[in-house]
Amino acid sequence: MKNKPNLMLLIILIMFPQFVETIYSPALPGIAQAFQVSNQQASLTLSFYFIAFAFGVIFWGILSDIIGRRSAMIWGLFSYAIGAVMALFTRDFNMILIARVVAAFGASVGSIITQTILRDVYRKEDLGSVFSIIGIALSLSPIIGFITGGYMTESFGYQGVFMVVLLVAVLLLINAIKFLPETKAPIKQDRPKIGAVLRQLLSDRMIWLSALLVALFNIMLFSYYSLGPFIFEQSGHSATQFGYSGILLAIGSLAGGVLNKKLIHLNFSAHRLVYISSAISIIGAVGTFILQGSLWFLFPMLFILIAFSIAIPNILSQALIKYKDVVGTAGALFGLLYYILIGLGLTVSGWIQDFGLVLIISSILAILFAGAYKKSASRTH
Repeated sequence: MKNKPNLMLLIILIMFPQFVETIYSPALPGIAQAFQVSNQQASLTLSFYFIAFAFGVIFWGILSDIIGRRSAMIWGLFSYAIGAVMALFTRDFNMILIARVVAAFGASVGSIITQTILRDVYRKEDLGSVFSIIGIALSLSPIIGFITGGYMTESFGYQGVFMVVLLVAVLLLINAIKFLPETKAPIKQDRPKIGAVLRQLLSDRMIWLSALLVALFNIMLFSYYSLGPFIFEQSGHSATQFGYSGILLAIGSLAGGVLNKKLIHLNFSAHRLVYISSAISIIGAVGTFILQGSLWFLFPMLFILIAFSIAIPNILSQALIKYKDVVGTAGALFGLLYYILIGLGLTVSGWIQDFGLVLIISSILAILFAGAYKKSASRTH
């Protein structure tokens, strides 16, 4: 490997999927009104996004083992730009759904390829710390996305949001072409056999528990992105005001990221931290359920963000350690598994339209699976 990628570029690339989703969230009520569809139908765009994201993860992950990480990243960003153009110019809600599918398929490179690059260039013992730094950086995504999305929606309608995400995609594409080196080691070996890797993953109890936990924490977070705009609208608040809620959520994410980094330095194991974060999520879920009739529910939501910022880096840093030789393909299949679970969970969340209830169910399941995850990890070690 000739060059190590710039960590700041990798952080921006891994922030990209979350940014383009949070910037879109304040536009949901405007999309519902502009296309004369229900809140549930507008929320479906988020579910479609994650299911398409899942298939993008497996496609780009496997492709990165064949054509390299750099080329896969470039083509994925190009695909996202095409989806953004489609969404910007359509006047039909069904085409919005198709555009979201194309965009999600492309945006998935920001997650799967960046994670693969990190696993290429950092040693196992360094991955936890690197992912914790990224977790802190990701805390900026909601505040940037929400505030930008709220302002653009108020000023230019939902089209303003699609203009911004198109611009971001083009800028990232240019930077990837200019500055992103190839990190795939030139190992002379046969391509990974997808079927064999898939069978190994599906028979791995820790992979299933990891995927379920990643899905549950994401469902808790992204349910706010899909249901939060309507809670604000029903309370008589604007898209811009919803956007400013990102500041509070970013504080929770940042607090969780900093706490996670401190606990790692105190030698807390990743599996123990996942269990602790599940317990924290229950506190947030109960508080949100009780207070969701008013905007005071945002304060217990801080616990959900803290839990998310502790859990996700620790799960992801440990999940594929024993799949180093086929990390692109294994990461793609693992991502496919948990993103399908996220998409299905958000579909249910969108039809329930009760944010507090979604959090209660998800957090209870999370602590049950985290307990099993901790026990399995202790047996393995």
